[in-house]
Amino acid sequence: MKTYLAKTGEIKREALLFDASEAPVGRLAVRIANALRGKDRPTYTPHIDTGAFVIVINADKAVFTGHKNERKVYASYTGHRSGYRETTAQEIREKDSTRIISMAVWGMMPHGRLGRAQFSKLKVYAGAEHPHAAQNPVKVTME
Repeated sequence: MKTYLAKTGEIKREALLFDASEAPVGRLAVRIANALRGKDRPTYTPHIDTGAFVIVINADKAVFTGHKNERKVYASYTGHRSGYRETTAQEIREKDSTRIISMAVWGMMPHGRLGRAQFSKLKVYAGAEHPHAAQNPVKVTME
């Protein structure tokens, strides 16, 4: 049996639509990251971008389990002295609710050239409206 390796010219991309309402953020992010990388397909090749375009709607309705909304802390460092900042998930959600899902998915992607290219195919929207209806996205259900 031979191992199949995809070539860049023979990749067929599709658009997937995820509805984040009432979905746990971590479980949703795993499914999105796998779809972006192409790991949910039999044609997955580690060094080639075989993933799909992913559209996420209702990002403001995604939920954290337990007390993570108040206790989860996102840390950032500017590189300057006293440039360390801590922000809770609730503060980030109030400013921009799409960042919660984007940051969760980015943490599950490879941090290199290929991972950045795959991550650029992710579009996250706070409400139910999105401008990608012409791509005929396939709705993915969360079990």
